[in-house]
Amino acid sequence: MKKIILLALLFYISSSHVQAQSLYFPPFTGTTWDTLSPSSIGYCAPRIDSLYAYLQAKNSKSFIVLKDGKIVLEKYFGTYTQDSLWYWASASKSLASFITGVAQQKGYININNKVSQYIGNGWTNAPLVKENLITVKNLIEMTSGLDDAPAGPCYNEDTAKACLIYKVDAGNRWAYHTGAYRKVQDVVSTAVGLSYNAVTNNWIKSKIGMSGTWSKQVYYSRARDMARFGLLNLNKGIWKTDTLLKDTAYFKAMTNSSQAFNEAYGYLWWLNGKGTCMAPQSQIVFNTTLMSNAPADMYCALGKNDQKIYVVPSQNIVIVRQGNSAGGFSLASSAFDNTLWDYINKLSCTNSINTISEAQTIRVYPNPSAGIVMIYSAINETAVIYNYIGEKVMQLQLIKGENTLDVAHLTNGIYVIKTNTTSTKFSVSK
Repeated sequence: MKKIILLALLFYISSSHVQAQSLYFPPFTGTTWDTLSPSSIGYCAPRIDSLYAYLQAKNSKSFIVLKDGKIVLEKYFGTYTQDSLWYWASASKSLASFITGVAQQKGYININNKVSQYIGNGWTNAPLVKENLITVKNLIEMTSGLDDAPAGPCYNEDTAKACLIYKVDAGNRWAYHTGAYRKVQDVVSTAVGLSYNAVTNNWIKSKIGMSGTWSKQVYYSRARDMARFGLLNLNKGIWKTDTLLKDTAYFKAMTNSSQAFNEAYGYLWWLNGKGTCMAPQSQIVFNTTLMSNAPADMYCALGKNDQKIYVVPSQNIVIVRQGNSAGGFSLASSAFDNTLWDYINKLSCTNSINTISEAQTIRVYPNPSAGIVMIYSAINETAVIYNYIGEKVMQLQLIKGENTLDVAHLTNGIYVIKTNTTSTKFSVSK
């Protein structure tokens, strides 16, 4: 029996080693990056053309697919090139999460310690006893308990003390609060004694050949730099033989549900394949996976206007998309994700292509709207509209095709329209 267990353990270690070694890593400098021909993995040229046409129609600037670390697809649109820089938006959060893990590994911080231990008391407008409940872990889980929708002139991304206002005790509410999250950058910089750009350069960029820079707490880089970061995470924090994130427990926690409120959120990474999910600017819990067309084991860095880094361990792939909004307003996932994955799933010549569509999605436009909105539905179904705090404000019967809805009576803000098959957000701004 002991021999069987030992053999099984050796086989597991050997298999893990082979899998890790099977990944290709590009050189630190230059433009050399090994490729795989699309046909070698069964992709059909006409379907690639259809994918590119869809991406172009959806305001994309770049699109990359890595398989086993090698480039299978790489496309740039318009005047955007391999050397062009673009913002990651909130996909930057996933990079910050990785850096936080390295900071803990190196002994600079402990994510279970209170934030004020590193940046001092009075970083919020909350009573001190409430502020001291907030740990670094709360920041990367999005459970700080601070108000994610403070009254103007404050806003969600505001890091000013006056705008970080107590709402509930830390750990008792999930809310997508960029202003609170950004304090984790201050925590790391203060603890290390270097600027956040210097920390990123020393711990990440110089180790994997990534370029880019932080500006106003958002990361900017080329598409290939996003792909390098995705590849680093596909290999669980290891670049070739260099283990950047040795804390395997942190990496596992980072890419799994971090709290009970939003199963689809780890440590600043979005997670697919969970039974429920929440969205930014909403307290509604949706009884659905984050992206029904995407692989269940996928985790992803998502940013405003559809910045994407998809990491899929089961397929050994990384996918990057940069660009302007694919339609509507979204801070993270959007209807674009599911349709994009529909196209990706149909790239194989062995898959039927006649189902590539935006079925099981609804589209709302113009978005934002001041009065009349058009709602496109793929089927006849009932829709319910909820406000930001989850209150039902309207119910309507959608017919297949275009539907007209007057929202002039609704107050300014973010709304969720939900059906039995999907949901999406729109905003009213008058």
